[in-house]
Amino acid sequence: MTYAPDRIHEEVAYVAYHFHWPLDDILDLEHGQRLRYVAEIASINTRLSARTNQER
Repeated sequence: MTYAPDRIHEEVAYVAYHFHWPLDDILDLEHGQRLRYVAEIASINTRLSARTNQER
């Protein structure tokens, strides 16, 4: 199965931006693992955003 190149670039950029992992390390992840990290980062960002909004 192949995945859309644009989607893979988005996933890689998202993980690299937040975790500062090298490209090769991110690309070595299975697609499901990469998606799990994307979901976890999104969850962290959502919680942080909610906390920041509550403090305002």
